[in-house]
Amino acid sequence: MPFIIGRKVEMTQQFKDDGTVVPVTLIKAEPNIVTQIREESRDGYVAVQVGSEVTTKSLVKSEAGHLTDLPQVKTLREFRVARVPENYVRGAKIRVSDFVPGTKVDIVGVSKGRGFAGVMKRHHFSGSKATHGNKDQQRMGGSIGSQRQGKVIKGQRMGGHMGDVRVTV
Repeated sequence: MPFIIGRKVEMTQQFKDDGTVVPVTLIKAEPNIVTQIREESRDGYVAVQVGSEVTTKSLVKSEAGHLTDLPQVKTLREFRVARVPENYVRGAKIRVSDFVPGTKVDIVGVSKGRGFAGVMKRHHFSGSKATHGNKDQQRMGGSIGSQRQGKVIKGQRMGGHMGDVRVTV
């Protein structure tokens, strides 16, 4: 199960032979470096720590000590695995060529933050009527359902912070 850290460059498009357009996301994935192997006996779980984007900026002392014999990397991430592949040792490089063309991959990233969003934007509510006694409440969520308990039921869809969360595609 190969994995790699990359950075989104841009969205573009490709044309198929029949002329249909396919949206494409370009990801820049430089060779990653295996910085540490986590073992069940020592750490309690099995994982591979990977670093990407070699940098010239000075690191925090703890990170600099952790990467003494390796290039200084900007990003460190751990990937939990069932077992560590035999070619993954400290200092080994992970390249895009390690992936087999045509295999499906999971892309993990952070969605765009939308700030405070109302119920129409956040939960796709249709809104209220514009006439028949409604005044200044076309975009409101309406009743939140408290009839007997006098409290808001957990999970009630209301306005609030939207986006800026980890998403897997």
